[in-house]
Amino acid sequence: MHRVVVLLLPPVVGFDATIPPQLLGSAVDEADRGLYDVTTAGLSREPVPTRSGYAMVPAAGPEALAEAETVVVPGTGFAPAWSGVLDPALRAALAQVRPGTRTVSICTGAFVLASAGLLDGRPATTHWRYAENFRRLYPRVLLDEDRLFVDDGDVLTSAGLAAGIDLCLHLIRRDHGAAVANQAARRNVVPAWRDGGQAQFIERPVPVAGSSGTGQARAWALAHLDRPLDVAALAAQARMSVRTFNRRFREETGHSPGAWLTEQRVEHARSLLETTDLPVDAVAQRAGLGTGATLRQRLRERVGVSPSAYRRAFRAAAQ
Repeated sequence: MHRVVVLLLPPVVGFDATIPPQLLGSAVDEADRGLYDVTTAGLSREPVPTRSGYAMVPAAGPEALAEAETVVVPGTGFAPAWSGVLDPALRAALAQVRPGTRTVSICTGAFVLASAGLLDGRPATTHWRYAENFRRLYPRVLLDEDRLFVDDGDVLTSAGLAAGIDLCLHLIRRDHGAAVANQAARRNVVPAWRDGGQAQFIERPVPVAGSSGTGQARAWALAHLDRPLDVAALAAQARMSVRTFNRRFREETGHSPGAWLTEQRVEHARSLLETTDLPVDAVAQRAGLGTGATLRQRLRERVGVSPSAYRRAFRAAAQ
């Protein structure tokens, strides 16, 4: 089992801290055996106060980090990190992490990774509300507060709160394929994949009363990805003019309709590559990408590999 240690730093965001044990703990193989061993750790074994008026008792002290294959830092108001300082006790704890260990932050846990220099020169995200403060403290980090999560290989970061669910499902998908991740999502009654970025959750004026959203059009598009789709067709499903639809779509998803459609088609193609034996050209047609050449281009842009290499890797992971 893959060993995951969730590092609790005071005051921890309790919701964030429960996401990895719950989501990763729901990932099982075909024999219903768990795929992750998740434990919590603190800088000591003392109870860690949360930001919600209760405390969490870590199962282990910092020594647990030495055995971790993935370390997750949930959201926290840990004062040194919010002042741009690497706390000595945290430095000593992180020194026990083995080279090559995957490091993950949820929400404001990114402040902790940044204070340790783990995000310097790397793309990352955090809760949009604290982006300005983060940039001031850690200008070397390539922050993008519009993303739900950022995967930079051995370092991954997520946006605020529930975006940690998206990131944990992504970890399962990356480690074991879409089928396992989808099953974990169903067990937890959460979406297996949320479209759009964090931009859709940033505070903005309330829509005009009586206006309708683009959700119905998006649902219709997902059921018809194999068809030629354009903005006019989507706008007609939402009963809007093209101009109004474009504006509302960006407000609700953070993407243009075209970019969103391409993303959904690539995700559908990935699922087909993982779960079927369809030829690459057939996968491309079912996903609405037209030809195998287009699928190869889009997949390389997104994950850096060819369809055949992607299929081999995820079939091996699933097995």
